[in-house]
Amino acid sequence: MEVEINYLAVLLSTLASVILGSIWFGPLFGKQWMRLAGIQMPGEITKAMKKSMMRSYALVALSSFIMAAVLAHILFYVTQFTDVFGVDTAVTTALWCWLGFVVPATLGSVLWEDRPWKYWFITAGFWLVALVVTAAILAVWR
Repeated sequence: MEVEINYLAVLLSTLASVILGSIWFGPLFGKQWMRLAGIQMPGEITKAMKKSMMRSYALVALSSFIMAAVLAHILFYVTQFTDVFGVDTAVTTALWCWLGFVVPATLGSVLWEDRPWKYWFITAGFWLVALVVTAAILAVWR
């Protein structure tokens, strides 16, 4: 069976996830998240820091692309199995993926790294919203 993926929708989802992340970890929760993570930014950003940040943004974009492509594959198989597809099915699938994969994978930051629950809620909350937005885009641009 050939998997049918709209890679334009995957790219749009990637862009949406990166933009969401820059807002989520920027003006929305950035200061709180950095404080909870123990990150202190110097007053001035150096050339080396800018280079490191650009590499990080590139890796975030790549990982967002992979996440969108994998979710697109999962949604394709859900459609084949259920013969039903729409935004509601895509969002429900994204919620189950978040609950089954993101939640267990990120809980270690609280349980073993001694981070506060608030840190986990900010981080896991981002992944929940990112997966739901990605699923909605993939469903609409199917």
